[in-house]
Amino acid sequence: MTVPRLSRRALVLAPLFVAACDAGPPPSYPAPRYDHLPSLKLAVGRVDIDDSWAPRGASRRVEHLAPVTPRETLRRMAEDRLLAGGTTGRAVFVIEDASIIRLPRHYEGTLAVRLEMTDDAGNRLGETTARVVQVRPVAGESQRAVSDELYAFVRDLMKEMNVEFEYQVRRAMRASLQTTSPSAPQPGAVETESLDAPGRTPPR
Repeated sequence: MTVPRLSRRALVLAPLFVAACDAGPPPSYPAPRYDHLPSLKLAVGRVDIDDSWAPRGASRRVEHLAPVTPRETLRRMAEDRLLAGGTTGRAVFVIEDASIIRLPRHYEGTLAVRLEMTDDAGNRLGETTARVVQVRPVAGESQRAVSDELYAFVRDLMKEMNVEFEYQVRRAMRASLQTTSPSAPQPGAVETESLDAPGRTPPR
């Protein structure tokens, strides 16, 4: 079978055609929200978010190329879904992994979080973790293709994480969950404090 040879003109125009595909109005990548999902109202006085996780090793890391990064999306999940419904105690939502690694033919994404509850004296009342791992084929190399793929990948990872996180919280912290019916008292806001204290080892 004879493979037709491309003309010199076709070879010259091919990169221009690819560039034209990336031209035009920039796509919109809205940040996902999760306040339409069931709230998880905990019997604590406050909910804090520790998002101090940072990637280690930069050789194959690509999560920073996503239009909406996994770390900020996990943070938004906690802000939208975790409510403080008590007067004492504290819950901390910890982001332990929010990475996407580029391999030769696919992306590998890993999300891992931990939720821990303590009383006002610092005694641990409960803890649970949730972790999801997915792979996705690399569909293109252009900037537009990478942005589109990573945006869709983060959304898919978060769909699974929302299901897994809710399951683990309801399983491990059943006694600390409160009703979120309209007649229930208004919950406290989710607060954030810097947990990068000197000497503290960031989550891996």
